[in-house]
Amino acid sequence: MTLGHGSNVIASDTGHPGTVAVINTRGITTKRVDDTTVAVTVAAGHPLTDLTAWAATEHLAGIEYLAGIPGTAGAAPVHNAGAYGQQISDTLHHLHAWDWHAGLMRTLPAQECQLGHRHSRFKQEPGRWTILSTTLHLTRTDTAAPITCRRLARELGVPAGTRPPLAETTTAVLADRHHRGLLLDPDGPDARQVGSAFLDPPVTPDQAARWSVAGCPVHTGIDGRWRMSAGWLLELIGCHPGYRIADGIRCSQRRTLAITARGETTATAVAQVLADMVARVDANTGIKLCPEPVRVGQWPV
Repeated sequence: MTLGHGSNVIASDTGHPGTVAVINTRGITTKRVDDTTVAVTVAAGHPLTDLTAWAATEHLAGIEYLAGIPGTAGAAPVHNAGAYGQQISDTLHHLHAWDWHAGLMRTLPAQECQLGHRHSRFKQEPGRWTILSTTLHLTRTDTAAPITCRRLARELGVPAGTRPPLAETTTAVLADRHHRGLLLDPDGPDARQVGSAFLDPPVTPDQAARWSVAGCPVHTGIDGRWRMSAGWLLELIGCHPGYRIADGIRCSQRRTLAITARGETTATAVAQVLADMVARVDANTGIKLCPEPVRVGQWPV
């Protein structure tokens, strides 16, 4: 089993019955593609947040809205990491990975990675792949991609659709993530968590229209399907920032969607809490949430 920084992972209380390799490789190389495009190859263990900061200083656009996302460059394609309307699939050109089934190195073009909403073939085929490097095609420019997130537009004080300066955009993204509790203090009360607990669930157009009227934020994903805010659905069933869900388990102080462990608790208890929340949302709305964290190790049946 290979790990980056362990984001979105819950390890079993009994551990993993095999070898775990933590990918700590680092490094960035570049190659000119044309007058405006640069191929950026990144070692799999390179922190994603360091990569976005480097790209901004190098005047390379395409990943500026991913600033502050935890984890590594190699893990980003696994989850198709994204935020503020931008995803790693927007710029991924290809990646190098070890195929444990075939026993050889493979170069996978982006289209073969089957990237979807927080999904990829690497999630579909657990244990088969170890990503070793990723190559992105970034654009040499001083401006960011057009802003599609209204909240971020307000942070920058510009209309939606504007292409703000690249460096200012990265700074605004980090500020907004900080305001919303998405940049964690490693010594703070919310440090023991795995990030967002649930994916935004896909819904039918009728469901999207109905719940939008009720106040739920809805959006379309990379697959063109309507999706509802998972955090809003949790608040609908009575959860809120700081809410005590069970002994030692709470919603984070700033985000309902982040489930934190405090004091004495277990991975099994956290997994049960996630299952209970899925059941409660389903019973109240008929909408099924999908837990985002990946469970590793041996779990009770």
